[in-house]
Amino acid sequence: MADSKENNPEVMTKLVHNLGLSPALAFHDVYSIDDQDLLAFVPRPVHALLLVFPTTSTYEKARADEDGPLPEYNASGLEEEVLWIRQTIRNACGMMGLLHCACNGGARDMIAPETDLAKLITAAIPLDPSSRAQLLETSPSIAQAHASAASGGDTIAPSAEADVDLHFVAFVKSAENNLWELDGRRKGPLNRGKLADEDDVLAEKALDLGVRRFLKREEELGGDLRFSLVALAPSMD
Repeated sequence: MADSKENNPEVMTKLVHNLGLSPALAFHDVYSIDDQDLLAFVPRPVHALLLVFPTTSTYEKARADEDGPLPEYNASGLEEEVLWIRQTIRNACGMMGLLHCACNGGARDMIAPETDLAKLITAAIPLDPSSRAQLLETSPSIAQAHASAASGGDTIAPSAEADVDLHFVAFVKSAENNLWELDGRRKGPLNRGKLADEDDVLAEKALDLGVRRFLKREEELGGDLRFSLVALAPSMD
């Protein structure tokens, strides 16, 4: 896996806590997706995974091939399984990944009312993806959070002018037990398959449908296998 400095759990945790996520949750490094002893260090249940990887030509081709036949996602409203926001802000994929992690699955239920995150979700739910993107572009709280992290040079929130080759993708579990891949640069959220009731997003099946599937494709196509991974899970404080 890549150097974990590319995914700083402390910075991520501080950012989402400042926006309204409960201190009962935090981001944690995942040092292996195969070594059970190392996986045991991650608190459970894991509500979301955030994968960071280099944007290579192999990845871009695979993304274009999969997205090509798919329709543009234009759903909105309370019937959606997940809240997906299209990314239109340059170099904001880290922030988008954090928002997708915190605003979906079990984590959404742990957002304090009347906080910036709670207000963002309430405003975003009835909007289509393009309008959600505009909402994010004009959100003072999100802009302030992004700028604060960027000023410290953190990879999670580089400045808009920076030359960045890393990308962030979130994996979450819906109330319907589906594993969703959430990436604001895609045409929409991607349903990667059904999980069991007892599975969290770090369960073996979830890893097979999500992170391992991604890495297998990179390996088969000769891509870059450097990556880092963090989990949104119970805090150890």
